[in-house]
Amino acid sequence: MPTERFQFTGEGGLQLAAALELPDGEPVAYALFAHCFTCGKNTLAAKRISVALAAKGIAVLRFDFTGLGSSEGDFANSTFSSNVADLVRAADHLRETRKAPSLLIGHSLGGAAILAAAGQIPEASAVATIAAPSDPAHVTGLFKEHINNIRAQGEVEVSLAGRPFRIKREFLDDVAEQELMQDITGLHKALLILQSPVDDTVGIDNATRIFVAARHPKSFVSLDHADHLLSKPADALYAADMIAAWANRYIDAAKPARTPEVAEEPRKVVVQETRKSKFNQMISVGPHYLVADEPVSAGGEDAGPGPYDFLLAGLGACTSMTMRLYADRKALPLDRVTVTLKHSKIYAKDCAECETREGMLDQIERDIAIDGALDAEQRKKLMEIADKCPVHRTLKSEIRIVTKAVN
Repeated sequence: MPTERFQFTGEGGLQLAAALELPDGEPVAYALFAHCFTCGKNTLAAKRISVALAAKGIAVLRFDFTGLGSSEGDFANSTFSSNVADLVRAADHLRETRKAPSLLIGHSLGGAAILAAAGQIPEASAVATIAAPSDPAHVTGLFKEHINNIRAQGEVEVSLAGRPFRIKREFLDDVAEQELMQDITGLHKALLILQSPVDDTVGIDNATRIFVAARHPKSFVSLDHADHLLSKPADALYAADMIAAWANRYIDAAKPARTPEVAEEPRKVVVQETRKSKFNQMISVGPHYLVADEPVSAGGEDAGPGPYDFLLAGLGACTSMTMRLYADRKALPLDRVTVTLKHSKIYAKDCAECETREGMLDQIERDIAIDGALDAEQRKKLMEIADKCPVHRTLKSEIRIVTKAVN
């Protein structure tokens, strides 16, 4: 997936460094991501979530706030209010060059900033926060032993995550004046709150206060054992999956129009390594995006179904669809079909009806549950129809796979 890097003008005329993660096809929507306090656009959580969302068709803009990463300016001169202003400028840039963001995402203090900025981005219909404090002043707890000196001296260097940063009195005054609860109450946008119950940086009580203050529609997702920075790839990918699935209900997904001629053409399946882990793959099928991986037992991170899982899913889906088409055509009282599949290897000598007599064979076990007021003859016919699904026939027939190298 391509990453477009550029600069845009932020608060005070400073140039801010940005990265726009784009899907391989036309984006179905645009999102704006706000990173955590003293972090940057390339922190693991920000990058992993942005790339994962791009794999699902959502383009994501993330950028370095003033004085961080590759952006201009002095971090000491930045405030919570200036971060909010930079987010609004970022949304303006998307509106002018691409399309305004319909999804806003914020991590930690970035989550508080995105909540404060949401009212100034009218096109945004959905907001997702990850480990966000309910009060921006919460961040001062990271350097609470220096607060008195900052107020007395006006500016003090503090150590945050092992790096030196200068904090000014103006920053303390600014966060103290914020009224985030009013912003949350007047949000008038769908809200998703993601929070780990074991987060020791921003406690889960913050998520509770945000949830109570917000109006419906609002949702909460527990990140289970994740740490505050979502340092484990699986936690970031899970957060991205939850955001994408939830946001699909609320964002204005501008899906590309397809003519009947295009719809009838065979769709290409494109599989590409994401390089987020050893086996992680991004799969695009027309406008649809999927993630493939291997289970932990096979050396993967179980971020998505494995190759054989997709094979079984294809056979199962085709089986159920074929049975449904037949039942509807014959007006059979079929309520529901459930297909359960399992793949394994067996010794050829143990298969009496198999032509191959040596070595190992692939075996697919397919259990089909048929619900409905059907008689024995109708059930028997449906089971016969199951074996006539196109994917079943493909797997049972001779298959020719043509492989060639391309530039």
